[in-house]
Amino acid sequence: MDTKYIFVTGGVASSLGKGIIAASVGKLLQARGYNITIQKFDPYINIDPGTLNPYEHGECYVTDDGKETDLDLGHYERFTGIRTSKNNNITTGRIYQNVIDKERRGDYLGKTVQVIPHITDEIKRAMLFNGKKYHYDFVITEVGGTVGDIESLPFLESIRQLKWELGQNALCIHLTYVPFLAAAKELKTKPTQHSVKELQSIGIQPDILVLRTEKDLNASIRKKVANFCNVAPEAVVQSLDQPTIYEVPLRMQEQGLDETILRKMGITPGEVPSLGPWRSFLDRRHKAKEIVNIGLVGKYDLQDAYKSILESLSQAGTYNDYKVKTTFINSEKISKDTVAEMLASMDGIVICPGFGQRGIDGKLMATQYCREHDIPTFGICLGMQMMVIEFARNVLQYNDADSIEMDPKTHHNVIDIMEEQKNITNLGGTMRLGGYACLLREGSKVREIYGKEEIRERHRHRYEFNNTYKEEFEGKGMQCVGINPESDLVEVVEIPKNRWYIGTQFHPEYSSTVLNPHPLFLSFVQAAIENKKAKH
Repeated sequence: MDTKYIFVTGGVASSLGKGIIAASVGKLLQARGYNITIQKFDPYINIDPGTLNPYEHGECYVTDDGKETDLDLGHYERFTGIRTSKNNNITTGRIYQNVIDKERRGDYLGKTVQVIPHITDEIKRAMLFNGKKYHYDFVITEVGGTVGDIESLPFLESIRQLKWELGQNALCIHLTYVPFLAAAKELKTKPTQHSVKELQSIGIQPDILVLRTEKDLNASIRKKVANFCNVAPEAVVQSLDQPTIYEVPLRMQEQGLDETILRKMGITPGEVPSLGPWRSFLDRRHKAKEIVNIGLVGKYDLQDAYKSILESLSQAGTYNDYKVKTTFINSEKISKDTVAEMLASMDGIVICPGFGQRGIDGKLMATQYCREHDIPTFGICLGMQMMVIEFARNVLQYNDADSIEMDPKTHHNVIDIMEEQKNITNLGGTMRLGGYACLLREGSKVREIYGKEEIRERHRHRYEFNNTYKEEFEGKGMQCVGINPESDLVEVVEIPKNRWYIGTQFHPEYSSTVLNPHPLFLSFVQAAIENKKAKH
């Protein structure tokens, strides 16, 4: 069968959940036996989100092949278990860079380079690339931003052209918002009508509408939308607020979204998949009543900055039959006087990743408190480096121990810059990025957790444990139990005499999915639950 292309666009407002809808459609088609991939086209001019502040755009998600991408790719992987790559996230910046490189090489043979056809041709090439190269049955493309944004226009023009060129093999799902006006006690469809009109004015007729709403939309409202927007009544689907994003595929399936897609693309749907493992995950999630409290010590006070960590903890909670309640603990507010009070009610602590000096002292105090009070502690990336620095200062008695990142003049650089990073001044995409092998020491806690010697995990860092100090650390009780076989880089540290005190230089949260939760998060949440029980 020819590859089919599904485009997901949004109108009225951003943050309606295009990524969740795209991931849900992918999940439902996958459950029917189709081979799918999902990609995100972002209209901003940054080459990738690697240099973006998390306050601007949430976390930066890293693919196994070492590409810094949009956090929606995390949803795609968590929902479907697929592995995305550098070809699954394209920005306007990447498109323009490719076109300008071609122009400089003379590829356009002296022609005037224009948005149409040159930019749109490059976008179309990128939109079709995965389908042509890997022969997927379905390629789902989410376009960031909203219809009407100047930035999105070249992407939408490319979709318009592809819909003409591909005929029945291309389809557009448009996600809009139906607000409830409390004063009038009415749901209003006008914003949706305007959004569709805007899309039609560009030359795109949406095939399916997904209406995001907080109140149930009755049949007459849906019929009205269908009439005004030239869409078949069965192709108007509502997306009500759900207690968890993992309910969304089931709600879409109940309304026959996947069947409508298949019919519109000339495929007979066949029987409805049962989604058994997915449903049993949700059943466990609903049955879990008891709460375990996990504190996230970090400097970014917004949930999207630690999206993958929150989802990994939440999944691990479900598989331990507990609800994980996460509390953000701002490391800038932690001091010697406040640390006990701020951490006291937590059953486990995650020392979060990040960059830069801000909030470091608080992270070090939290780390010391957790180590000395034997609270289950999980340090990720910079969090592991905090564990190392704190141990060097308070156990090895090197008072000025630090990372070269924070103090380039320190005499005890227990965290040093990686050899290949020393001459790099250009920050974009230059770190150690993507999946690397790691060997786990026989007899270590982390080896017991993974149940195997060799693992592969994803990285995003520029600094590393300084191996000169390895013997001293091990002599005093902090073991370096995970090593990269090629570079000898220390990947995992642990303190065996503590209940659960593990730091990883890599980011395990990037590879935890709904049906395959990450073993480190499962074990950490279990230790936090045991700690909670021991306190009572």
